[in-house]
Amino acid sequence: MTQTPLPDGRRLLSLTPTASTVHGSRSRMTCFYRCGNACDHPEPNTSGAGHVQDEIRKAVARRAVLKGAAVGSGALVLGGLGPAAVAGSASTGATTGASAAAERRASDDLAKVAFTPVRPNRRDAVVTAPGFDHEVVMRWGDAVVHGAPAFDAHAQSAEAARMQFGYNCDYVGVHELRDHRKDSKDRALLVVNHEYTDEQIMFPADTYTDREIAEIGLANHGMSVVELRRGLVPGSWRPVTNLRKARYNRRIHHRTEFVMAGPAAGDDRLKTSQDPTGTRVLGTFNNCAGGMTPWGTSLSGEENFNQYFQATGELDARYTEQYARYGIGASGSGRNWHTVEERFDLTAEPHEPHRHGWIVEVDPFSPDEAPVKHTMLGRFKHEGANVIVSKGHAVAYMGDDERGDYLYKFVSAKKVAKGSSATARKRNKKLLTKGTLYVARLTGDGSADGVHDGTGEWIPLCSDTESFVPGMSVADVLIFTRLAADQVTPTKMDRPEDVEPNLVNGKVYAALTNNSQRGSRFEADEANPVTTSMVRSSIGAPLTEASGNRNGYVLEMTADGGDHTRTTFTWDLLLVCGDPEAPETYFGGYDKAEVSPISCPDNVTFDTAGNLWISTDGNALGSNDGIFRVPVAGSERGHVQQFVTMPRGAEACGPLITDRNRSLFFAVQHPGEIDGATFEDQASTWPHTDDFPRPSVVVAFRRR
Repeated sequence: MTQTPLPDGRRLLSLTPTASTVHGSRSRMTCFYRCGNACDHPEPNTSGAGHVQDEIRKAVARRAVLKGAAVGSGALVLGGLGPAAVAGSASTGATTGASAAAERRASDDLAKVAFTPVRPNRRDAVVTAPGFDHEVVMRWGDAVVHGAPAFDAHAQSAEAARMQFGYNCDYVGVHELRDHRKDSKDRALLVVNHEYTDEQIMFPADTYTDREIAEIGLANHGMSVVELRRGLVPGSWRPVTNLRKARYNRRIHHRTEFVMAGPAAGDDRLKTSQDPTGTRVLGTFNNCAGGMTPWGTSLSGEENFNQYFQATGELDARYTEQYARYGIGASGSGRNWHTVEERFDLTAEPHEPHRHGWIVEVDPFSPDEAPVKHTMLGRFKHEGANVIVSKGHAVAYMGDDERGDYLYKFVSAKKVAKGSSATARKRNKKLLTKGTLYVARLTGDGSADGVHDGTGEWIPLCSDTESFVPGMSVADVLIFTRLAADQVTPTKMDRPEDVEPNLVNGKVYAALTNNSQRGSRFEADEANPVTTSMVRSSIGAPLTEASGNRNGYVLEMTADGGDHTRTTFTWDLLLVCGDPEAPETYFGGYDKAEVSPISCPDNVTFDTAGNLWISTDGNALGSNDGIFRVPVAGSERGHVQQFVTMPRGAEACGPLITDRNRSLFFAVQHPGEIDGATFEDQASTWPHTDDFPRPSVVVAFRRR
């Protein structure tokens, strides 16, 4: 990023893409601002381990020759579930002679209702399936807490941003609210991450100094908790407007104090001059996905935190290997936060990066309670964490969103306390502090059957009292989890993003977004088989060949015996994403002629029937990103249908089906983030309330 001086000493931000390469449909701007061009740097994982066993590779090579016929046939599947597991997507839910009211309720059910899929498009709009509508719930700059000023792009300040809805929203959680108020059954608490900022399109060119830009950008990160009320149309929701009475509303930002919990809390490497105890840290940054726990809290993953640090001098030689493994360097992404807060200067505070990259837990019902950073869940580029209760224990699944990094899970030492009493919730909020952390190794079955599947093993890294990695202590494993995992030969995956258990069928689904280096820097294996993808430059353009895995996969994992505390599982690739016309694609065995094209899966969620919903980021097929419904069992297994598309330049984030399947919440992140865009020359103005884009949370529902 370069800054051109203006006559009055202010700066005009301009992006210098240099050697940056576009990945999928992502612009150079997105690559720069979101993750500091992570894919253009050498991969942090240089360990030699981590591929499916050598004896499997020959079978994979043979399969590559046959994939156009075998995989393209769409006839082979790993298995199915009973008829009660997942509703077929063609069902309307209505019965002969049913009342009009019953028919309306059925037509509201996003798990059952038939819809005409949205066609790929490049519109600057949220486009839902015919018969459905949407409303913007919260926009960047909207007031979150009482006293917040009205948003004015030409009069932004860090103080105002700490009271307003932050920039770029990713994770979306919605918690049912039941309190003393008569109308509380019609209320809910929205929890949202604010992942990153794009200074290029946020700020008018002649308005702010360098320091103000850094201060405001810093303050726009974090999280928001917002109280909602039902709208007039079933499935619609709106924020409570009287902020004096919205007592749960909360803006979590760079000055919010977090508690470090778990075995690594208080370790010397977490201590700084600001916090000599190593148990308190300010703020949470670059938060991506997350999940709601059974005890009513939200988990949020700190992802590309590495880019926010810079060095004014030498780097601490003690951490050369550790910094490199986490992509931490002296130049960072040039946001210059170290000029605002010294803790972002690696030379002054070499331990500050170790205090980020954790799973965060926020209790939306306790607005005065400090959020927690859980060291027991390991430190890496967390996409998020999602919990299922198995044999009474809390089991959290996680992904490390980097090319060639790993899948993880955590199993709590203690069991989940039943009920929703204050005592039970207090106990359950400590579950993630003690247990065992694992990393995954996948093995292919070696059979040339055209289906990518096999077995897997969860390799223990440490418990809260014992390390299972030679030469590393428990604190070593948790603070430098990537380095610990490298030593036990897990499987290098293609950007493991959201990893979520399906509470209907008990299986776990992982979005593996893409890896343009699969086949070159990373060898192909059965879990990561695609080395050449077919992509499109634009809608209607011919398919062309591109190196690597450009369209991604959805991985399905089945715990042995349905017990998630066990260390063995089976797996298959439910989806090999891409254009149905491409020979490498696979859609759970469903007829390829009947599915929507899908590229770069990012976040996943489920409705109460067990259908999988997928949001995408970086569509390499010439269309805007979107959200798709996919049944996972029965005759409709793998039937991918696009339900909604995003505006220009935006990715789809945080999908959540709630309110008896009547509401689809999602976040529209970085609309208008297209190369060349500036505040004065925008590529999008969505949601079209201003002459500049405003990232927002949206809810979709049946039109009345």
